[in-house]
Amino acid sequence: MPRLRLTGRGLWITALIVPPLAVMVTFVAYPILSALAYAFYDWQGLQRGEFVGFKHFHTVLFTEPFASWTRNAFINNVIVFFSLMVIQNGFGFVLAYALWRELPGAAFHRVAVFLPVVLSTVIIGFLWKLFFHPIFGPVNQIFRGMGLDFLAQPWLGQSSTALGSLIFVNAWAWVGFPTLVFLAGMQRIPTELLDAARMETNSEWVLIRKIVWPLVAPSATVVFILLFIGSFNWFELPYIMVGLDGSPYGSTDVLGLYFYRTAFGNQSAGVQDFGRGSALAVLTFMFIAVVAAFWTIRLRKREIQI
Repeated sequence: MPRLRLTGRGLWITALIVPPLAVMVTFVAYPILSALAYAFYDWQGLQRGEFVGFKHFHTVLFTEPFASWTRNAFINNVIVFFSLMVIQNGFGFVLAYALWRELPGAAFHRVAVFLPVVLSTVIIGFLWKLFFHPIFGPVNQIFRGMGLDFLAQPWLGQSSTALGSLIFVNAWAWVGFPTLVFLAGMQRIPTELLDAARMETNSEWVLIRKIVWPLVAPSATVVFILLFIGSFNWFELPYIMVGLDGSPYGSTDVLGLYFYRTAFGNQSAGVQDFGRGSALAVLTFMFIAVVAAFWTIRLRKREIQI
């Protein structure tokens, strides 16, 4: 009987582990290894050519005009990351603190702030593309109605405002996620600790800086790392709102668009190169993996020190 129970338990564990493991191998591990292999070969359409070593990596990093395109896309990803870190995560922390202190309407706003997160990115992108329309878009109509005609402009049609508009939409759509993560961290703070701190000071700023922020460090680590990964995997929103070319004039081009355009071609240029595209994918993956691992370790150590 014990042997039968052990066998049955082993079969049950196997039945639970094998399906998700098969999905991970099929849709994660295999594509990553395939991209790594593809990057070392020349391609003629779908036909693999000769082995070329690190030629494609050298091309996308050091050969013009590909190097300039890579650098431009990478810089835009960096701008997106730091902008969202300040706007999205910063505002998320402020909202979480307001909800935690149970300000008027907190129950409603706790639900409302998270609603955009569950919406499809396709829906969000198309709606805001209509909102930013230079002629009949509600954004410009509101400015004109307020007598601020000088603020009415083609938000997605000029280099100076296009990337900022996409960042604003992303922050609006995803601010609910860091808000709830920070709120969960704040709700774990012991009441006795807060009461003791309030006996020493009445300043909300001192309370946030000395008590609240250090104790929500694990939550900050989560939102920081996820935002970093998401910022350098940015694809759906810019693709929907401005297209594959990163218009206007490459001001919204990011690594995700650049990779897709290189590997699979686009409307204006049907040329596709799996080799260069795979090299871009591998470089992006390695950069995200190394930086995310480094900062996860650093931030975890900071939590222990605190």
